[in-house]
Amino acid sequence: MKLGRALGVAVAAAALLLAACGDDDDEATDEPAAADVGGELGAIKAYLTEHSAELAAQTEILAEQGERYYGLSEAADFDYDALMKESGDEVEEIMATSKDAFQAANPAYEEMEGIVAGVPRLAQYDVDIDAGADASDPENAVSFSLERPDGEVLKQPGNMFFVVETSLYGTNPDFLAKTAQDVDGDGKEEFGEGVPDANTYVAAVRKFDELADSLDADAQAFEPTPSDAFTAITVMTPTMSEYFEAWKNSRFIAGEDASELGFVAASRLSDIADILEGIVFTYDEIEPQVAEESPQQAEQTGKALNDLLAYVEDIRDREEGGETFTAEQADTLGSEAQRQAEAVAGQVAQAAQRLGIELQEA
Repeated sequence: MKLGRALGVAVAAAALLLAACGDDDDEATDEPAAADVGGELGAIKAYLTEHSAELAAQTEILAEQGERYYGLSEAADFDYDALMKESGDEVEEIMATSKDAFQAANPAYEEMEGIVAGVPRLAQYDVDIDAGADASDPENAVSFSLERPDGEVLKQPGNMFFVVETSLYGTNPDFLAKTAQDVDGDGKEEFGEGVPDANTYVAAVRKFDELADSLDADAQAFEPTPSDAFTAITVMTPTMSEYFEAWKNSRFIAGEDASELGFVAASRLSDIADILEGIVFTYDEIEPQVAEESPQQAEQTGKALNDLLAYVEDIRDREEGGETFTAEQADTLGSEAQRQAEAVAGQVAQAAQRLGIELQEA
């Protein structure tokens, strides 16, 4: 997700909207200054800190379990065949607890991603925790490298959710131990069973917990402004096509041919719905400001945003109910979601312009 590109889409859409209703502007009086529409955005901060605290709580569990796993592996001299033979039941329990924590951490983050990724001064957390690539894509890579306990350094391995998920669920061989990926000990290597390389995994969960704690601290200090809220919505809403592309390339669409190693614990559709929930919440907090200038536009934008959320939730629920989708359908559904999203972002950017609220650049 690129802030500049998304904001550019929103500003362009806003320009078209303003041009289309130019006669209305002729009747307008002086635009209100940004200071006049500040409003109370404490609910946005409360929403953010509730989620950042939950994320930190879950990454603490991941880190604790990762240390347990590392201790067992070290005691076995990193002989993973011996580890699974001698301590397989404990490893299975560690991995099950870790997966539970991961599955709780995911929505805790996704529901606040619209704020974190959409506000430039917080956006680096999104790169490092959820969206950043590995070193093979320098322009979009995470900002950190992982130093393993054995001294080896993994340069920019990818974002935290990716590294931890693909380790736990066994989808990235680079992060796995050289042993049978058979956590439950039934003699079968099945999808979703990962025996992580302990040095890599403990370094990852330590870093994940560190980043989550840092985000939580910055969230506690964060004082949202109208500019933050309007920017977050205009940046994060028109990113639907990217999310649907990830869904298309994941196992939920492509099955064993999936090129996307992540998004295996839950469908990307669940993430999209979670992100939109956070965006809807943010808009609800600024809607009174939009209504001060144009009650009709405020209501129209709110309805359009809720319609977009309902559209994604319907697809998600259909998938959870057993319906399967093709790659072609994913493209079509994603294009429609993107169309709706760009319209919403344009309306919010237009409202910001009329209210004299500056949208921030990345």
